[in-house]
Amino acid sequence: MEPAEIAVVGAVVIAFAAVSMRIERWPLTMPMVFTALGLVAATTDVIDIDADAEAIALLSEITLAVILFSDAVRIDLRRLRRHLAIPVRLLGIGLPLTIILGAFVNSLLFPDLPLAQVALLAAVLAPTDAALGSAVVEDDGVPARERLALNVESGVNDGMVVPVVAILTALVIDESRSSAQWIGFVAQQIGWGVGLGVVVGGLSITVLRAANSRGWADARFEQLATFAVPMIALFGAQALSGNSFIAAFVAGLTFGSFGAANDRDVDVAESSGHALSERLDAFTEDAAQLLAIGAFFVFGNVLLPEVWGAITLPVAVCAVMTLTVGRMLPVWISLIGTSMPPVSRLFVGWFGPRGLASIVFGLLLLEEIESIEGAGEQLFAVIAVTVTASILLHGASAAPGAGAYGRWAQRNEDEMMPEPVDVEIPRTRWSRRASSS
Repeated sequence: MEPAEIAVVGAVVIAFAAVSMRIERWPLTMPMVFTALGLVAATTDVIDIDADAEAIALLSEITLAVILFSDAVRIDLRRLRRHLAIPVRLLGIGLPLTIILGAFVNSLLFPDLPLAQVALLAAVLAPTDAALGSAVVEDDGVPARERLALNVESGVNDGMVVPVVAILTALVIDESRSSAQWIGFVAQQIGWGVGLGVVVGGLSITVLRAANSRGWADARFEQLATFAVPMIALFGAQALSGNSFIAAFVAGLTFGSFGAANDRDVDVAESSGHALSERLDAFTEDAAQLLAIGAFFVFGNVLLPEVWGAITLPVAVCAVMTLTVGRMLPVWISLIGTSMPPVSRLFVGWFGPRGLASIVFGLLLLEEIESIEGAGEQLFAVIAVTVTASILLHGASAAPGAGAYGRWAQRNEDEMMPEPVDVEIPRTRWSRRASSS
C-alpha cells in the first residue's frame, strides 16, 4: 500500500470512531464498514493491496493469534462453571454437529471435491464471531442465560476448531502420510501447542503478577508485555512445529485463569472490578480490534475480488445453508433436554454469525492455494459469500432482533429458564461502550 492509501484507511477509522456511539442502534457495524471500504477501494483502484500470499498469511496468523489469546483471557471458566450447561451443549454437541452436517451438505453440493476438502470447508465456516453479534450480548433486555451462552460460545469455539482446521488442511495438502505419521503429526500439533501455551501463559502472568504486587512494573509496559505473550506463543509453536493457534489460545486461558486467581490480592483489580489479567489485556484487546479492522479490510480488498467470478448457484446455496439449517439444526439438537423454549432455541440458533476466524482461515489458505488439488476456487468462494452474507444479515439484524427477543422474553417470563444471578456477562471486545482500562 502507498502512503496516501494508508492515510485514507486511517481517516476512515477516525471517522467511524467519531460516530460509533451515535450509530450504535443502526443496522451498520464495523465489519460492514471496513469490508465495504475494502471492496469499493479495490473495484475503483483507489486502494489495491498487492502484497503476496505469504505476507497476507503472516498478517492473518498474527491477527488470529492475538484475537484467540484476548478471547481466552476473558473466559474464567471457574467463575462460570455453574452456568455452563448451555455453552457446553453448544460447544460439545452443536459445534461437532455443525461440522458434520456442513461436510455432508458440502459433499452434496460439490460432488467433485474430495471428502477432506468439503470437511475443511465445513470446519472453516463453523466458528461464530462475537463481532457481528455484539449488540445481542450487550443488550440487557436479552435474558442473561442466552447472552452468556452466545458470549462463551463465540469466545471458545474458534479455539476449539483450530486443531480440526490444522489437521484437515494438512490432509488436503499432503495425503501421502502413513497412519503412524498422521498420529505423530496430530500429537505434535496439539501436544506442543497445548504445552507451550500453558508454559508461556503461566510464566508470563506469574512474572507480571509478582512485579505488579511489588510495584516494580509500569502499567504501560505491563500491557505491552501482555501483547507479547501471544507473539511468543505463535512463533514459539512454529519453531517447535506445534500448532500456533492452539498455543495462543491455551496461553490466553492460562494467563486469564492465573490472573483471576490472584484478583483479591491486587488492589487495582479490586477497585476496578476486573481481574489482573483482564486489566493487563486491555491493550491487547484494542490491538485485536485494530487487527480485526485490518482483516475485514483485507477481506473486502483481496479475498472478495479474487473469487467474484467463482460464485455459482451451489456456492450461494452452500452459504445460505451454512447460515440457516447448518447452524440452527445442530443448535436445536444440542438443546434437546433443556427447558429452553423453542423461540429461545431459534434465537440462539440464528445468532451464530460467521466472520473473522473464517476470514483468517481463508486468508491463510491463500498461501497454499497452489498446493490444493481440485476446485480450490470454490472453497474460497463459499467462504467469501458466507462471511459477506453473515456480515450483512447478522450485522443488520443483531440490534432489532435482540430488542424484539428481549420484549418477547419479558412477556413470556414464566416460560423462560431460571436466570443466572451470580455471574457477570464477560465484556465483549467489540463493545462500543467498553473502556480500555
